[in-house]
Amino acid sequence: MQKPEPSTIPLAPGVYLYRDGRGNVIYVGKARLLRRRVLSYFRAEGLAAKTLAMVNRAEKLDWLTTTTEKEALLLEASLIKKYRPRYNIILRDDKHYVLFRLNTKHAFPRLEIVRRVRKDGARYFGPFTSALSARETWKLIHKAFALRRCTDQGMRNRVRPCLYHHIGQCPAPCMGLISFEAYQETARKVCDLLQGRAAFLLKTLRGEMTRASNALKFEEAAVLRDQIFSVEQTLERQAAVLPGGGDVDAVGLHAADDGLALGIIFVRGGAMTDGRAFFWPGLTFEDATELLWTFVNQYYMDAMPPRRVLLPWLPPEAASEDAGETSRELLEQVLGDRRGGQVRIVAPQRAEDNRLVDLAQASAREEARRRHGEPVANRLGKALYLAEPPRRIECVDVSHTSGRQTKVGLVVFEDGRPCPSDYRAYSMPDSNDDYATLGAWMKRRLESGPPWPDLLLIDGGRGQLSAVGRAMALAGQEKLFSLAAIAKARDEQGRPDRRAGNVGDRIFVPGRVNALPLREGSEELLFLQNVRDAAHRFVLGRHRRASRAAAVVSEIMRLPGIGPATSRQLWEKFGSIEAIRAAALEDLCSIPGIGKNRATALLNKLASLG
Repeated sequence: MQKPEPSTIPLAPGVYLYRDGRGNVIYVGKARLLRRRVLSYFRAEGLAAKTLAMVNRAEKLDWLTTTTEKEALLLEASLIKKYRPRYNIILRDDKHYVLFRLNTKHAFPRLEIVRRVRKDGARYFGPFTSALSARETWKLIHKAFALRRCTDQGMRNRVRPCLYHHIGQCPAPCMGLISFEAYQETARKVCDLLQGRAAFLLKTLRGEMTRASNALKFEEAAVLRDQIFSVEQTLERQAAVLPGGGDVDAVGLHAADDGLALGIIFVRGGAMTDGRAFFWPGLTFEDATELLWTFVNQYYMDAMPPRRVLLPWLPPEAASEDAGETSRELLEQVLGDRRGGQVRIVAPQRAEDNRLVDLAQASAREEARRRHGEPVANRLGKALYLAEPPRRIECVDVSHTSGRQTKVGLVVFEDGRPCPSDYRAYSMPDSNDDYATLGAWMKRRLESGPPWPDLLLIDGGRGQLSAVGRAMALAGQEKLFSLAAIAKARDEQGRPDRRAGNVGDRIFVPGRVNALPLREGSEELLFLQNVRDAAHRFVLGRHRRASRAAAVVSEIMRLPGIGPATSRQLWEKFGSIEAIRAAALEDLCSIPGIGKNRATALLNKLASLG
């Protein structure tokens, strides 16, 4: 790329975007002064190899000015997430972590499970990487402390206490059966538990239980005893790592032979509640500075930052071209705005901090090891209880529009790689019944013969799995190959969770009622999701193509002298009315059954239709 004219670049804070010849954004950066930052890419020497490769590939430069450098930093993170440029370090994780929300401004707040933090004045607790773990904790809290579960609208419209009230898990504020003061006291105890003040809470509960027992209020004492038991159960899920308490996220790095791994652990109230690990292939330890600043900014776009973010070291600011002019103070301001309070980015200052960083580094090291550990086929075979690792995997999916143009798509993976030449699309009779369609398809698949898969994966739940299994049993081939089904995870209301970034899909196998306990984000589950997504894309494309074909054929048949057979031939050759209108007379005459006179009449009719 040629060096731009300096006078054309503003002396203002903002974001710059490098684009390639196709107009795709390949790098996004931010600057305190756009002119100075952009011109630094065109120095005669001193550029990093990655930066030099980016400049050589770039053909266009755009920029957006902002009022402040903080706005530029926020815009940079947003544009990186939007465009995912090739030469930026990108946090490839669209998952929204699970949090607890308690709107303490409400007279009778409810404890909700949410995935986004909003600036609404409510209190948020978390994050949790496992939605299942969060829901289990949520249930334990409701058993210990009776809070309402209905929505605000449901509470306003209720005319009698709900079922939860009758089993002692809702105090029925909708019916005025609990005072404002008593309900707020329960909500305060829940806050104490979730923000890590469990020791104080347990001491208070035990004191209240003793007083109730001494006053011969045995029913009240029994309720307090159950609360203590539930709180202790919740604490058993967490490991104490900071004796003095406190909220902190600790980050650790591990340099592998072919990439850079990062681990982060979440400590709330002195207890480690959860953790996460990431891996960027191709990065080296030289990229650590850029990675740390970029990770902190991108990760906390959706997650609620704690009071302290603990890094293994404080990277030297502007130590590399890609790190730009990012400063710790600027990031702390941005994170403080997101949190609604002070946030400090610090390096280890005492022995406890070093232990937390070591834990995060161990998580990163394990992630790097996992990338090079046992082949995914071996782990998949163990996870699905198969006799042998599945070398050939077929995946089937159904697509239709209100029962019309029904297609069944089949994709094939061998040794973990897709085999597009073996993909097949089956046209099935129109039907809204996916179970019947899968049963009819399985009969056709068995008739087509080998090669047989080691594992057939079905996009669906237990119903789809049973339909395929019954078809195999009717054909006397129930032991021919293994079956499994992959279904969308459930959201907080129990409905299929189709949100982007969801990684908690459920895997079912024959003879088992519950889903298999595959860990969210595990390599074997991610692999099955990738296979399922490939099948979904393939069958959806074929279904859309069939729908377009049906529409075009119907339109062609309206032309004079064109019947079903001829319209199908015209569609297969041209694909649209516009292509037929643009065709030469000789091209139309090449189709069997269409002579020169008929072709001329057809073109004249199309011309008159405009």
